Amino acid sequence: MNCKTLTILAGLGSALLILGAFGFQHIGGMAPCKLCIYQRYPHAVAVAIAALALALGQRWLTLLGALAALGTAGVGMYHTGVERGWWPGPDTCTSGPVEGLSTEDLLNQIMSAPLVRCDDVPWEMLGLSMASWNAIASLFLAAVWIAAYRARD
Repeated sequence: MNCKTLTILAGLGSALLILGAFGFQHIGGMAPCKLCIYQRYPHAVAVAIAALALALGQRWLTLLGALAALGTAGVGMYHTGVERGWWPGPDTCTSGPVEGLSTEDLLNQIMSAPLVRCDDVPWEMLGLSMASWNAIASLFLAAVWIAAYRARD
């Protein structure tokens, strides 16, 4: 395949992943956590890079698309680790310990807790969460971006 076709595929891939996330949110009623939203930004950047690369005909921009895809894959892997309890997530997005807290401090912690926690897995398929699937798909898209850069038109 040529650079233009691969760039279109990579940009469409990111657009479809964003649309899928919005579908889960607005049709499926699954509100995103903070890390879920952070995974959307690089996809939006990748879509813009695809449009720019196609409009300007600059193949080097596909490397920026690959970086955007790798960025969202990295956030997806980090989020997967938070969901699996491999490492702690952001304090504003995960539950914290309750031992040693006074009743008032515990109530304050409960009242200030996010509505959607980053360490909960609201949906999974084949044992993988949405964050895990995003990481896998984004690594594939990064490979498509790199193939676009290497392609000879």
